Amino acid sequence: MEAIFSTASSVMTVVSFGTFIGIVWWAYARRNQEGWAQAAALPFADEEKDHG
Repeated sequence: MEAIFSTASSVMTVVSFGTFIGIVWWAYARRNQEGWAQAAALPFADEEKDHG
C-alpha cells in the first residue's frame, strides 16, 4: 500500500509541475500580450472617466 502512495505522490508532482509550466507558457505567449496590456490598463480607464 505504501508503494501505491509513493507512486501516486510522484505522479501528482509531475502532473502539478506540468500544469504550472503550461500556465506560465500560456501567460507569456505572444498571442496573449495584447489582452494582458488591455487588462493592465483597466484601472486607469476608470480614472480617465472620473476626471474627464
